[in-house]
Amino acid sequence: MAGKDYYEILGVRRDATEQEIKQAYRRLARKYHPDVNPGDKSAEAKFKEINEAYEVLSDKEKRRKYDQYGDQWQYADQFEQAKQQSPFWDFAGSGGTSSFHFSGVDLDSLFEELLGHTRPYARRVQPRRGRDIEAPVEVTLEEAYHGTKRTISLQVEEPCPTCQGSGLIQNALCATCQGAGVVPRLKRLEVKIPPGVKTGSRVRLSGKGQPGYGGGANGDLYLVVSVKPHPRFERRGDDLYVEVPVPLTVAMLGGEVEVPTLNGRLVLKIPPETQNGRTFRLAGQGMPHLGNSSRGDMLAKVNIVLPTKLTAEEKELFKRLRELRPA
Repeated sequence: MAGKDYYEILGVRRDATEQEIKQAYRRLARKYHPDVNPGDKSAEAKFKEINEAYEVLSDKEKRRKYDQYGDQWQYADQFEQAKQQSPFWDFAGSGGTSSFHFSGVDLDSLFEELLGHTRPYARRVQPRRGRDIEAPVEVTLEEAYHGTKRTISLQVEEPCPTCQGSGLIQNALCATCQGAGVVPRLKRLEVKIPPGVKTGSRVRLSGKGQPGYGGGANGDLYLVVSVKPHPRFERRGDDLYVEVPVPLTVAMLGGEVEVPTLNGRLVLKIPPETQNGRTFRLAGQGMPHLGNSSRGDMLAKVNIVLPTKLTAEEKELFKRLRELRPA
């Protein structure tokens, strides 16, 4: 059975150094790469053959086995075992690399008996779950209240289309992914931010992380949320705090004022003689609780506004009030 001569494939001598082998491989890989020869089946076959040869000759231990057993080097240990156990062994060849045979023994049967499978040997890709990814997302308080969407860009590693994630092509390192089995890709994804998120919230999107390998499940994507400060509302947990300007006359005599919320405006009744700084609780007018339909509260703090640019009549009224209520 004639074997492949990896030295001849790379165009190097049998005593070539590691550097000479690497230089020969790079030169040939550039020449026969599928991207350089699109649609050329012969170039594609040559490219695979070059990778197969380099994968073996660039590794000292594999090269030693190849020099002895040719392109069946990966079965060197089994051959040694068979040599000790079988009276039919008879290895022959030019330097152990051009050909060999077993006298009176079917080689394929021996492979199946020793290894539990027939040739050719192929590397299996074990199923592996993809890695989880974290992506920072910044939202406004209004977006955190109502929920929103974002389009984000993620750098993911997908199984290499050339070697299908194995890292090898005919037992040689895949040149597309350099044996890694994955290639990087920029992925754009539209994601939903649920109502009620706060700074530090981690929103899990199942299966949106790094792709799995060999049929393994995808990882998850975690959106790490930060909420921008609001110029009017202060958030404490799921409660919102706001200052409400109240005219002096309303604070003294009672009346109504408007209170801003993230869902429109509400009317707040101010009882007579309300003091500055008093806080009113508006139940259920705060932030949504993440993951359910309940809400926090709105706490409206009264900020009494004193009148300015008094008319002569208003000044007389205040003078009369001072006489009635001396300090």
